[in-house]
Amino acid sequence: MNELHAILKAFEENQHNTELVFIATVVNVKGSTYRQPGARMLMTEAGQMVGTISGGCLEKDVFEHTRFSMPDRQPMVAIYDTTANEDIVWGFGLGCNGVVQVLIECLSDCPLNPISFIKQCFCNQQQGIIATVFAVEGKVDIKVGARLMLNSDGNVTTDIEESSLSVSLTKDAQIALKSQHSTVNKYQLISGKIDVFIEVIQPPIRLIIFGAGYDAVPTAQFAKALGWHVTIVDCRASEATKERFSMADEVILTRRGILHKQLTVDERTIAVVMTHNYLDDLEILKMLMPSPARYLGFLGAKHRTERLLRDLHAEGVDYTTEHLQRLYAPVGIDIGADTPEAIALSIIAEIQTVLSNRCGGFLKERSLPIHQRHEAKESQLVVHNC
Repeated sequence: MNELHAILKAFEENQHNTELVFIATVVNVKGSTYRQPGARMLMTEAGQMVGTISGGCLEKDVFEHTRFSMPDRQPMVAIYDTTANEDIVWGFGLGCNGVVQVLIECLSDCPLNPISFIKQCFCNQQQGIIATVFAVEGKVDIKVGARLMLNSDGNVTTDIEESSLSVSLTKDAQIALKSQHSTVNKYQLISGKIDVFIEVIQPPIRLIIFGAGYDAVPTAQFAKALGWHVTIVDCRASEATKERFSMADEVILTRRGILHKQLTVDERTIAVVMTHNYLDDLEILKMLMPSPARYLGFLGAKHRTERLLRDLHAEGVDYTTEHLQRLYAPVGIDIGADTPEAIALSIIAEIQTVLSNRCGGFLKERSLPIHQRHEAKESQLVVHNC
């Protein structure tokens, strides 16, 4: 279970008591920082903390803000500047040489609950946008913590009453949903400025593992540790598979002849084939190659895959160059893996590399920043009547 799933679970458990619950969200960073915008930590009145917003050095101080800096329980932003020498005096000792802005909110008083929205996106397997105001300058009738939410169906929910700003935020939220990039946007109003964190909410990665041998177990385990939604497909229809893959979200017992009737593959699907059965692989490849699946990994030697593709072509199944670019065979990053655990590590690392549009090289050889940020320029549109 990854930390966001843990936060959702902890929030759900705390709905049954009267204890106050707070959420801390990294909304903006500058320079080098341990966590990126969107990192969250849930805190309860009794001191339970789930999730992290740093390497462990800011969490206690953020919790103290919920006790002493929020008497009226209104949202606030804590700023941690580790670029100055005073960092040593403060005792945080981050050593990151960056600035972190953390929005702290009491979920008990939050009209538009971001955790509830994230849970809805996860349950519906849909993307969404949360646009949250975290800085206000001037005489602006908009409060820190005001937000707009956009789901993948285009429905908008907001507590921002100024219509012109709401329209501008909606347009920028739609852009973020299309580009899949979270941004920090600045809006120039008639009487001040506001900063807004526009965050893309992604439902869990949907991984389908074809094959239910013991070598597929660590692959499923690593994927679940990252919070992915894991489906196991066993073409041998063995009942023992359900027990072996008890950590999976779904186990499908089937036969290759009816496989296409039991699965839906879309552009968000990640598939790994490790059945060790040539005829099963051929039928699976017949279904997956023309599909819009984002990633298709095949376990096995390169010449085996080449033979599969030739047989596929002989059966009249057409596939394009684009389809071949999504095929990773042999599957995995070259880390010298020769055990099930190491092979699983190389497979999951390759998938993460593809999802992040990276090359999978050594970070010490990377000339660009480790984390790419997409920050919008300040809007020149002046919003009136605000």
